[in-house]
Amino acid sequence: MRDSLWIRMSPVARLATGVSGVAAVAVLAAACSSGGGSSTSAPASPAASAASGSGSGATVITTATSSAGTFLIDGSGRAVYLWVKDTGDASTCTGACAGAWPPVTATGTVTAAGGASASDLGTITRSDGTKQVTYDGHPLYYYAGDSGSGMASGQGSDSFGAKWWLVSPSGSDVTASVSAFTVSSGGSAPAAPASSKAVVGGY
Repeated sequence: MRDSLWIRMSPVARLATGVSGVAAVAVLAAACSSGGGSSTSAPASPAASAASGSGSGATVITTATSSAGTFLIDGSGRAVYLWVKDTGDASTCTGACAGAWPPVTATGTVTAAGGASASDLGTITRSDGTKQVTYDGHPLYYYAGDSGSGMASGQGSDSFGAKWWLVSPSGSDVTASVSAFTVSSGGSAPAAPASSKAVVGGY
């Protein structure tokens, strides 16, 4: 019966029937493939954005120079200090002391820049579980009285029973008088390895 209907149809009607069937199959296939593709591509954006933020949060220890010489600062230009009362690589500044002299804590990796030595950097675990940055075995601290970058008003203080000093790149205390200093732009960038300095050309 179907064969006889097909024979009785005009050539134009036969062509239209064939084309519409092929078009329907093509539309169905396209709908299936686009539906499958959209479900796999949707979660890619959050994953990519999460990965892009994973490198942030490094703690940088670099250097600044003043009339008193070169000493350590953090990547934001804040002065860091050692406390003479600390012995070995343990911190004895807790409670009210840590309120006035907050420890330099490690968030992510700890990186050396400027004149700071990467091999002298380390961390210790404080009693509250936070990681405190050390340099040449000295736990490092900020001073709450420093209002921001370029300030070193804690230099030479003897609060809590011992002296607080800025730290030289060699790890020794800087005892000269310093109350403020200039932070050079770009001082927080990690230093290039010694073997590549000649290639960079003057940096």
